[in-house]
Amino acid sequence: MKVHFESLTVATRGKGTYEVTPQVNAIVRESGVRTGSATVFLQHTSASLVIFENADRSARVDLETYFERLVPEGAEYFTHTSEGLDDSTSHIRTALTRSSEVIPVAGGHLQLGTWQGIYLFEHRQAPHRRRLAVSVIGE
Repeated sequence: MKVHFESLTVATRGKGTYEVTPQVNAIVRESGVRTGSATVFLQHTSASLVIFENADRSARVDLETYFERLVPEGAEYFTHTSEGLDDSTSHIRTALTRSSEVIPVAGGHLQLGTWQGIYLFEHRQAPHRRRLAVSVIGE
């Protein structure tokens, strides 16, 4: 059994979705694993990971708009605002999504569906450098 680990850094420009599928695919290819799984873990509490529609950008715009309405910034009931109005909201948005994804690997490739991509979902207004830990395990 092979085990391959690699870190990946993604520079964000603020709130939004950033596709990381090509970078994760490259790590899977470099691992030499033909059959197994890839685990992608985001090492932050104010951003998240989602597997989402990758063919039509408007689907991601709808997701981002929905989260703006679901967890609005500046609501008077938030007390955790030491880093700004997006402080508590970014953590809540992360809790409502995921910090990791596990994707099967077969034939040396991620087994994502036709219209699926892996996205880092940045919940902060300011640009950040986000770290992803990617583990590929298999044969």
